[in-house]
Amino acid sequence: MENLYKYFKRDISWLSFNYRVLLEADNKSLPIYERINFISIYSSNLEEFYRVRVADYRSVAYGNKEGDGSREEALQIIHEITAEVNKQLEERIRIYDQTILPELKKNKVFFYQNKQEVNPIHFPFIHQYFDDEIFPYLQPVPVQKGIIHTFLRDNRLYMAVRARRWKDFDAPFEYFTFKLPYSKVPRFIELPQQEDNYYIIYMEDIIKMNIHKVFPGYDVDGRYCFKISRDADIFIDDVISSKINMEKELKKKVKRRKMGAICRFVYDRKMPDDFLRFLTEAFQIDANELVPGDKHLSLEDLRYLPNPKKELQINEKPQPMRLNFLNEKESIFHYIRKKDLLLHYPYHSFSHFIHFLYEAVHDPQCTEIMITQYRVAENSAVINTLIAAAQNGKKVTVFVELKARFDEENNLATAEMMKKSGIHIIYSIPGLKVHAKVVLILRCNKNGQITTSYGCISTGNFNEQTANVYADTSLFTCKPAIIHDLRLLFAKLQGEIIQPVFKYLLVAQFNLVSQLKLLIHREITLAKSGKKGRIILKMNALQDTNMIDELYRASEAGVEIDLIIRGICCLIPNQPYSRHIRITRIVDSFLEHARIWYFGNNGQSKIYLGSPDWMRRNLYRRIEAVTPITDSSLKQELTDMLTIQLQENSRACWVDENLKNIFKYQPGDTPTRPQYIFYEYLKKKNHPDIS
Repeated sequence: MENLYKYFKRDISWLSFNYRVLLEADNKSLPIYERINFISIYSSNLEEFYRVRVADYRSVAYGNKEGDGSREEALQIIHEITAEVNKQLEERIRIYDQTILPELKKNKVFFYQNKQEVNPIHFPFIHQYFDDEIFPYLQPVPVQKGIIHTFLRDNRLYMAVRARRWKDFDAPFEYFTFKLPYSKVPRFIELPQQEDNYYIIYMEDIIKMNIHKVFPGYDVDGRYCFKISRDADIFIDDVISSKINMEKELKKKVKRRKMGAICRFVYDRKMPDDFLRFLTEAFQIDANELVPGDKHLSLEDLRYLPNPKKELQINEKPQPMRLNFLNEKESIFHYIRKKDLLLHYPYHSFSHFIHFLYEAVHDPQCTEIMITQYRVAENSAVINTLIAAAQNGKKVTVFVELKARFDEENNLATAEMMKKSGIHIIYSIPGLKVHAKVVLILRCNKNGQITTSYGCISTGNFNEQTANVYADTSLFTCKPAIIHDLRLLFAKLQGEIIQPVFKYLLVAQFNLVSQLKLLIHREITLAKSGKKGRIILKMNALQDTNMIDELYRASEAGVEIDLIIRGICCLIPNQPYSRHIRITRIVDSFLEHARIWYFGNNGQSKIYLGSPDWMRRNLYRRIEAVTPITDSSLKQELTDMLTIQLQENSRACWVDENLKNIFKYQPGDTPTRPQYIFYEYLKKKNHPDIS
């Protein structure tokens, strides 16, 4: 029987999300530098998207690897992506040129975009700065098709120059390229202040104004910037012999990443066609890799734009609070023995998690600490505490996921440091990525019998850097059933058992999908019997068509479903089979990262939190861990969080059947921001005497 259900394409859906990020740059209620930062985030997201997703489609389209679809389908997706990105670029240019730059100028920050704008009083400084600070680092290389082969580095900004010998108008054009020296010189140069006016200029514009000094004896015909993106994905064979050292294999492949195939060639759209044609032929760029850009590329660098005026500082974000009942003198173990604990980052201080580990270091009954590490922070307090535990005689086991994209090298280096400190390191399971965020602290009495032990299951990495930016939630508990399942999970990771049976935790590869279907079917049964069926799902992404079909069927049965999905969402709302499903997307000060699932269960709600999104990779190809929340007050806390987010209007959009971001806020509404409201909610719980 033909499946009549339809789905958004994964990557077109992601582009809709990234466009929503861009729209924050057009939000005039935000401080100007916060809006500029959203352009940076949008650009950075797009860069990674091309290096991973578009590169993957290219590999399929050109027969270098097999994918889920045909080569023709992959090529079609590339065309659709290109069309959508080009549309978004027009909007990005409009926002940048017509709203950002005028707003800076209104605040007496003049961000020069071309030579014509430069106040003549600044030319002496510009020329001297070029001579002293930039010129020594420029290394032009001639470009000759089929003769001189220049390797272009990934995600670096280059300038291409076309020139001919001075006064020799019959001489052929010569072409040169050079990498802009951002490792030596700032991208944005502050010029001398005039009265209360501030001035900034791009480094590449200073180079363009002095290009004749780089090519003496030439007439320069044109100079334009370009950059490339290379395939950054690393493929580790699903079946790897135990004889192969995955660590060494990964080190090799990380090095090869820098040599990956070109998947995007971004260029100044004002570059003449014959100039562009020469470059593409010289560097063997396929037409499908061409992406026209603005004059200034790599706008992810805007996060470093100097801010010379204090009054233009971005809004003060909620500062992490310490819980009154968990001060440094109090035992966090003692609290958890009485009651489960939820911590919400970045609203709560991540120092409480460090306190949790640190208490294990000095607990005489603590014999072993086990933890997963997916993305490891640099100079990590988490790692330093684990090292202290090992040095204090505890057995410390850390599962390090080597295949965490773009963090492979840092994870490898950190793992080596931990090994030297006596920590037992377990590396990636061949063919399987471990994405679960779990901790187990085992305690034993003098007879070696296990006593009250502690566990933590989180929606985010145990990383103090991302904990300041990502909105995540962690459960701390000593419930024997959870501790038992955590022991089974770590036994599986250590290869001690093959097929564990989890009774409490939901673990991908074992019982996660089957239990999710049972929970959805329970709501369907309630709705069909005339009772209220209710589901709220908060996560980063929803892609798996099997689970989407379950939600479609629930909607057809009358179950009311709200999805709070930040990024990819392949479910199409407002269809006959999805008329009871609404999709909310929130973009605000912090990156919404928590995965929290609510099932009404006829008034006896079931709530879960954990690491997986509903992507195929998470549900079927990774190790993920999810825990139920059983404490009634904590269930209410999470229910209140979801309610606040669904009621939000100023940073929330509906996602419609055309992947449009439809803002909830309407003229006359009182604007609400859920992250700030939830922070005040938690603050009041921490200070109940505050009215």
